[in-house]
Parts: sequence; C-alpha cells; structure tokens
Amino acid sequence: MNNRRTSGVRAYARKALTPAAVAGVAGLALAPQLALADEAADNATEVSGVQVEGHQALKPSSPKYTAQLLDTPRSVTVIPQAVITQTAATSLADLLRTSPGITFGAGEGGQPLADRPFIRGQASGNNIFVDGIRDSGGQVREVFNLEQVEVIKGPDSAYNGRGSGGGSINLTTKRPNLEQAIAASAAAGTDGFLRGTIDANLPVGETSAIRFNVMGTQGDVPGRDSVDFDAWGAAISGAVGLGTDTRLTGSYYHLTRNDMPDYGVPLYTKLGGATAPRTTASGVLDVPRDSFYGLKARDFQKTEADVVTLIAEHDINEAITFRNAFRVAKTLNDYVVTNPGDGGAAQFVAGEWWMKRGTKSRWNEAVTVANVTDFYGKFQTGGIEHSYDVGLELSRETNRNASYVIYTTAGAACPTGFTGATTAAGVGDCTRVYAPNPSDPWQGVIARPDPSVNYTNTMGVYAFDTMSFGDKWLLNVGIRFDDYSVKGRDVGATSAQGVITGTTITPRKGDWQFTNYQVGLVYKPVANGSLYASYGTSSTPPTITGGDQNTGTGTGMGNLANVLLDPEEITSAEVGVKWAFFNERLSTSAAIFHMTRENAQILIENGVYAQVGETMVQGLEIGVTGRVTPAWMVFGGYTYMDSELVRGAYNSVNQGDQLANTPEHTFSLFTTYDLNEHFSFGGGAYYSSDSYGGNQGGAGGGGNRIYAPSYWKFDLYAAYRIRENLDLQLNIKNVADEDYIAQTNGVHHADYGPARQAILTLNYRF
Repeated sequence: MNNRRTSGVRAYARKALTPAAVAGVAGLALAPQLALADEAADNATEVSGVQVEGHQALKPSSPKYTAQLLDTPRSVTVIPQAVITQTAATSLADLLRTSPGITFGAGEGGQPLADRPFIRGQASGNNIFVDGIRDSGGQVREVFNLEQVEVIKGPDSAYNGRGSGGGSINLTTKRPNLEQAIAASAAAGTDGFLRGTIDANLPVGETSAIRFNVMGTQGDVPGRDSVDFDAWGAAISGAVGLGTDTRLTGSYYHLTRNDMPDYGVPLYTKLGGATAPRTTASGVLDVPRDSFYGLKARDFQKTEADVVTLIAEHDINEAITFRNAFRVAKTLNDYVVTNPGDGGAAQFVAGEWWMKRGTKSRWNEAVTVANVTDFYGKFQTGGIEHSYDVGLELSRETNRNASYVIYTTAGAACPTGFTGATTAAGVGDCTRVYAPNPSDPWQGVIARPDPSVNYTNTMGVYAFDTMSFGDKWLLNVGIRFDDYSVKGRDVGATSAQGVITGTTITPRKGDWQFTNYQVGLVYKPVANGSLYASYGTSSTPPTITGGDQNTGTGTGMGNLANVLLDPEEITSAEVGVKWAFFNERLSTSAAIFHMTRENAQILIENGVYAQVGETMVQGLEIGVTGRVTPAWMVFGGYTYMDSELVRGAYNSVNQGDQLANTPEHTFSLFTTYDLNEHFSFGGGAYYSSDSYGGNQGGAGGGGNRIYAPSYWKFDLYAAYRIRENLDLQLNIKNVADEDYIAQTNGVHHADYGPARQAILTLNYRF
C-alpha cells in the first residue's frame, strides 16, 4: 500500500490496513452471512450458510410497492444476500454487474468518479436509495450492511419523484430481528486482498434486539498493479417493539474508503486520431492492461459516509399501518485523479511518444435531511380488495462542490523538444505513452477554492393502489406530485501558481412542479403466473440531465439565454409475463418495453436552441431466480436493447446512433449446485456486446467511433462445509483472465475490467 502526499501545502497520507488489522475486524469469530430461508425449506442443502429460494414471496421493501413481485406489473430484480455472499461481491458496482441490463459509465469532467450505473440507457446515479430514501452524493458504496438490493426498471417518478427515467436501485440494509445469530467471515486472496466482516444480531428481552456489522478490507485492483484501496465500515442498529403493534428502529452507518483512483488508458484521439499507431479497432490505444498513468505521489480518492436513520411503525388497525422514516446523512467524495486524455495532444519526441498528464478533481460534500411518511395496508370495498399506500416525502439536500487548483512545482521532466511543457498548471508531469511510470516524482500545490453551493428542496405527495378483482385480475395505479426547487451559487476561482487570487459568484435558482403516474393491468390465468401490461412516466429536471449526482446549479439549468428549462419527459410501455415453477421455488419473467425521452435541449440551427431532443430505447428482458431443484440455484437473465438518438443537434453526426452505455446484448447467469451436504460448486457467466462510450463525432470515424468491445467473462465458485458451523468458500473471478474494457467515456479514456483474482473465505457462525 502507498502513501499519497503533496509537497506540504496539503497532504493526504493513506494508512494501510495491515493483515493483522483486517483479521482483527473478523477476529471475534469466523462465519458466513446469515441464512436467507429456513434451514428445512425444501430440504435444500445449505452450503456456506446461505440459500436462494423462490422469489415469489419477496418484494421491494418500500410500502409503495403494493403487490408481491409475481403480481407487480413492471420489471423488478431482487438480488438477495445469498448472491451477495456467494459471488464475493464487495462493492455496489461488483454486485450490479450480476444483473443484466445494467452498465456503468466512466467518470470524467462534470461526472463524478463514483458509482454511475446506467439502467435501460439512462444515467441512474441520482436514483440510488437506501431503505426507500434517496442516497444523494457521489459515492463508492459498500455491501457489507446490505440484506438485499432491488433494481426497479422503467420510469419511476411516480414512486420516487425526480429521476433519469431508466429505473432506480434500492439498498435494503440489515435490521435487528428476534433470532440470535452471530456470523463473521475472513477472506484472503491474490493481489493483496484481505477482508473481514462481522454480523451479529442479539435479542434483548422478548421484543428488542441490537445488530451490528463491521467490515475492514484492503487490496489491489487485479491487473492494475498500481491501483489499490482500503476501507473500513461499521453499522449498528437497535429495535424495540419487535413483534408488537408499535416498532421503533434506529441505526447509524459509517464508511471510510481510500482509493488510488484510476482513469484507465488513453484513446486514439490522444495521438492525433485515425493515424495513431497501435490503436485497437475500438479506438482504445493498444497498451498493456497494467499501464497506469496516475501519480502515486499526488492522486487520491476518499469516500466518507455517516448516516443516521430512525424508522417508526405502528399498526393502527388491521387496515392501516403507519410508517415514518427520518434520516440525516453526510457524505464526502474527495479526489484528484490523473486523466490520461486531458493533458493535451501526445507528441513524438526523440523516437518515443510522450504525453503530459491532465487532472480531474472534486471535493463534494452532500448533506441530506429527509422524512418519508406512509400510511399503508389492505381493505375491501364490495368485492374489490385494495392494497394501498399514501405518503408524503420532504427532503432538503445541501451540496457543496469544488474543483481543486493543482499546480506542479516539480514533476517528471518532459523531453527536450516537447512543446508546452510549462502551462498554467505548472511544469513537467510528462510520461511515456507506452510505458507510463506511476512512481514519477511530484511536488506541488493542491488548493481548494470556496465551493459552489446548492440547496435542493423536495415535497412529494403520492398514492398507490393494487385492486384485486377476484382471483384473476389486478389493477395497479399510482400517482405522485412533486414540488422541486434548487437555489444556490456557482463559485469560479482564478489562480496563479497554485494560489487562489479571486472568485466570481453567480447565483442560480429554479423550481418545478410535475406530476407523474403509472398504471398496470395484471391477469392471472393460474395462481403462480401473471400476464401484465403497464405504462408509466418520469420527469428529469435539467439539474440532473447529465446524470451527475450533484449538479444542482450551473448553466445546465438554462440555455444560452439563461431561460429556465422544463423537465425532460420519459414515457414507457411494457408488457410481460411472470411465472413461478417447481412449487414456487423458481421465479421467471420476460418483458418487452419501449421507452422514449423527450424535451431535451438541442441546437436546432446555428445559435438557436429548443427543447425538442429525443432518444428511444426498446427491447426485451428475461430473468430467472431461485432453485430448479432443491440442490440447483440459478440467478440471472438476458437483456436486448435497441437504442437510438432520434433527434439531436441539427449538425450532429450522431443522429440515429446507438446511445452511450447501452449495449444491445447483456447476459448474466450465476448458478450453484449442492453436490452433497458438504460440497457445493458453480460459477458465473457474463456477456456484454459492444458498448459505446459517448455520442461523439470527431476525427477518424465520426459518430460512435469509441466503444468498449464485446466480451465474455467467467467466474468459478466452490464451497466446502468442514463441520456444521464452519465453511470454506473459494471464488475465482475472471477465471480465463479476459482482457476487456469495462467502460469508456468516449472522449478521453477507457477503463479495463479487473483481471483474474482468487479469493478464499473462511465462514463460521455461532
């Protein structure tokens, strides 16, 4: 592990977690994650302490979803704790890649270096929730405190208010219950990987319990030898009134994570476009996978999160339950990263290609105060049964954003003849394009100017009802009204040799009111099957059009004349089928969808803008979850997406192109088989077709010239029960050591996916 330190003007030292420290986190005991289902269910063999049963009984944790998954008229994927454990996932990005149809965007410029999932072609970083409350702020999220992850696809503003329209992700955290269970795990792997976790649930009396989770981890990114990380986290929660009419749960969550940030490798545009030597067909420079252009002496990324949540529930009577969730959260996303494609054009000097390192940076503190109140339950009117939820959401988000002023006083020398070696950002910082050295020396100044600040206020009122007309027909309806406002100030800084000499302040404000709805009709030919059709809408205010988690202010709120823009409008139609097999152990689904985004601002003629831009995504989605037999578990699916930029700028070469981060084909399947009561084995297969990084024109190809090529990736899994409460689990990720690009932003850089890695985990439960 490496310490990052500036020249003393601002220092960031990263203290590595030693093997003893990581082991100490798990040192109380060694055990697996808690089981998902009763040990006797279907006589399923429990290996590594986890099971995956049929998902018909599962549903998203929010009361807004008023029907079980089987009867919910939209595509919903629930990733259970068993899959989290058996795939050895450690981050949200790791886990979501097991779900087809989800891709990730690369960070660049205004887009933060953080979790940036794309759902059905729409940037969905704004649409991540924890226990039903929006989790604002750019972060790199962990999974040690998660019970399950719910991916809801399609426009969801009726559920959640403002959004990108592609869907949302809800993280359900572990909560106290009345069954005593203490579990922990200790893992070690290649690339210096170490991880320890503890999950303890302790009843206190007959109606109360406490639960705590602790995690420590460190390692290197496989195949990226200079890219490492360390993290620790803790969550503690307590509940009273469990099993009674009135229940109260309070929790506190903390995460600290330090990373060497990675902007991958350059694109062909860095070396002059189509004539660039050693360029792949996709436009990515043909450099070794471990080529790292960052600087160990300068670059850093720090993620911090502190979250306090209080949830109160009361069963008023058989027809009404009251639920109130209150949260205060503070997150920090803080980084300086080398962008290999942003330091100017590379130059051929003295028989070699040289480049000057560019930088991207961000200091972003986000504070959220939110309160969500629901009244939900069931009642009958005549022969119609209603399962309903009505609620009110109030929230205030404060985002402070700044980009660092970075000035180099002494860095890696540029060769004689290299032009532009001295810039406003200082001297040096050169490296060979085909042999970069991350250990180059660096000294300089990293100064943070006053941040831009924006305040986002949301008031949302919503109502949902699933009406059952006998055993065959269900009608699902929902509506939500939002009053959404943003105000704040943009702060621009001027500097000289790393010293901030002045600032400019531009006030910004805007407010919008929008109403969204959804309607779905379900027909049940049999109790274990459903056919459905649904239609829904979503609204995307201009403050989040780009998919950035924190763009509350700026010129994106208006066009060149500073006219306040209307929200973009997303509509989606979907028809599908859901069916449970084998005594409802196995749940399957298939859906056809068509989604349109309209009202985007585009240039319709020279100097004239109008909100008439349009994109389209349509396709097919197939999912499978559960057990084919008591011994054979499967989780995965396939997504086909046909996407198009229907109408863009009048001079755009990209009109008609496939959308960025929207591959036509994605496939994932994770499966395990219990050979006997001691041994289980399996693995995962994952595929993505070509994925374009941006709707960019440019030299040497025009249109979508840059893309991440298609790839297959395979993982292996095996677990052995040593004795009743002791298991050993082996995961080999990317077993074939596939050399693949995970994502590219289409302008500056492309990011390699991790190389092969083996992880051995010892699990013990009390």
